[in-house]
Amino acid sequence: MLDVHRLRVFRSVVASGSINAAAANLGFTASAVSQHVTALQRETGLALMNRNGRGIEPTAAGLALAAEIDGVLNRLGGVESLVADLRAGRTGTLSIAYFASVGAAWLPTVVRTLVHDFPGIRLNLTLRDDLPAGAGERADLHIVVERHGFAVPAGTQAHHLLDEPYVVVVPTGHPVAGRTSVGLAELAGERWVDNDVARGRCRANLLDACRAAGFSPPFHVEAHDYPTAIAFVDAGIGITVLPELGAANAPAGVTAVPVTSPTPQRSIYAVVQESTAATPAARAALGALARCARGGA
Repeated sequence: MLDVHRLRVFRSVVASGSINAAAANLGFTASAVSQHVTALQRETGLALMNRNGRGIEPTAAGLALAAEIDGVLNRLGGVESLVADLRAGRTGTLSIAYFASVGAAWLPTVVRTLVHDFPGIRLNLTLRDDLPAGAGERADLHIVVERHGFAVPAGTQAHHLLDEPYVVVVPTGHPVAGRTSVGLAELAGERWVDNDVARGRCRANLLDACRAAGFSPPFHVEAHDYPTAIAFVDAGIGITVLPELGAANAPAGVTAVPVTSPTPQRSIYAVVQESTAATPAARAALGALARCARGGA
């Protein structure tokens, strides 16, 4: 069994670049740091450091171990936070990963529910578009855009929240601004503002629908997020097509009109770790998300 304290010391040596710098950062003597590194090399049976002139540098094995130690220490930090929460009488932690538009539209309601029902909870919120493949990288709860029937990772549960339609955002003086809907093909000749740097599922849904309508959207201006794209529309630069939630907080100078024939859609899921799913906080979060989804944008 590797000694965690020695792993911390070795990681500090690699990060600091020398025994003396690590000793200063840790508040140890250089001799003590050197002894820990020597003991770790003995425990692992690996040469972790090489002499380089008057200093030292990590070997390839040392660099690989240091990278792995980062993950170990992060997970250990989570355990230590949990212990601290339990000792202090707090109700634990819940980590939530979310994408930007659902964060702006739904997350305030979800967080308000959690802090009201569980005043001592520690919430860790992360902006992330994708669902990580590795179990160790996943939050307790991920709000993601996926296809129907996607492969749910082992050890998780997927809850379908919403099939969300797309809208076109136009200036209030645009000819379609007063309509209840607009056919996607009618927008083919407009100046389009792109709104998604990720080139992910949300953008793919739009491109698929445009191809079904017989054209490829002529992007004249590129923005990297929904609020910036909508600001470009407000400035009269063009139009942008995005999921309904992305236009939830649009300024007064623009109008969102539902798109039809075909209607692009994105499917939003909550993916929760099975180890967390039965906890009161996770159940409360899922309930709040379901209520938000029923209300749409």
